[in-house]
Amino acid sequence: MPEANDFLTAADEGAIVEAIQQAEKNTSGEIRVHIENTSQKPPLERAQEVFSVLGMEATTARNGVLFYVGVKDRAFAIIGDEGIDKAVENDFWDCTKDVVIGHFKENRFKQGLVEGILRAGERLKTYFPYADDDKNELPDTISKG
Repeated sequence: MPEANDFLTAADEGAIVEAIQQAEKNTSGEIRVHIENTSQKPPLERAQEVFSVLGMEATTARNGVLFYVGVKDRAFAIIGDEGIDKAVENDFWDCTKDVVIGHFKENRFKQGLVEGILRAGERLKTYFPYADDDKNELPDTISKG
């Protein structure tokens, strides 16, 4: 398994950032991707920690979404802030997670993240539609730990 820094090529990372920007054209939601080698914590718990470290709860509508990848652990989680959790059904992220994991199992990491991000944007637009005065409240870049 590659290291976090070798997990995606520069072109792959560019495609993922483009997917984030495309998804955010559909929704006021804010999407981030975080990649790290390993964590001592379960993926969901670590994703919540990273969410906080990245300051993702600072969005006005509390509608940030984090795609978390633990490369060596082969771990993945997707979480949304409390504004999303209050608005959507309990299994809201399941189909998006399944799409990403399906690609990951075939070592198509970029494709999994791109499709998952675009799907998240589509799903979020129902609850958090894009408005003309929306501001990009969080960076679209991939964070690494």
